[in-house]
Amino acid sequence: MTDSEASPANVRHGAGDPPALRYDQRPVDDTPISTAELPATPTRDRNIVATAWTEAPDELLTLGAALEGRPVATFKRRIGTWLLWRAGPATDADAWYWAADANDLGRQSTFRLYPDGSGDGTGPSGRHHTRFRTWKEDLLGRTEPLR
Repeated sequence: MTDSEASPANVRHGAGDPPALRYDQRPVDDTPISTAELPATPTRDRNIVATAWTEAPDELLTLGAALEGRPVATFKRRIGTWLLWRAGPATDADAWYWAADANDLGRQSTFRLYPDGSGDGTGPSGRHHTRFRTWKEDLLGRTEPLR
């Protein structure tokens, strides 16, 4: 499920979990957080901003600098050992995705998502990707797309 599909009506959450909010309705959480404290699953109640991450590399802190409004990247989720962040909206506009291996923050990968849904990026395998899904599969070490 993408962030744009996330709404309180179609996001499953457990009893006692806060209600899920659309990514653009979530409050900013700038509470300092370490790599070990970044959640394993997507946060649906708040946006953890890159400036709150105590180990944030410069590449992440400047990810949205060339985008309209210079958005600060927000944490999306862990994918295997990779930490996934996005600067910009989930759909219909320019956005950058950035991922770093939590075990080696110098190991980084980026993906540019364009307003028309096309994209461009290189995965950790060195393979070029034009689809966000295949880029994410590369983060998991998959060389062949899932069928």
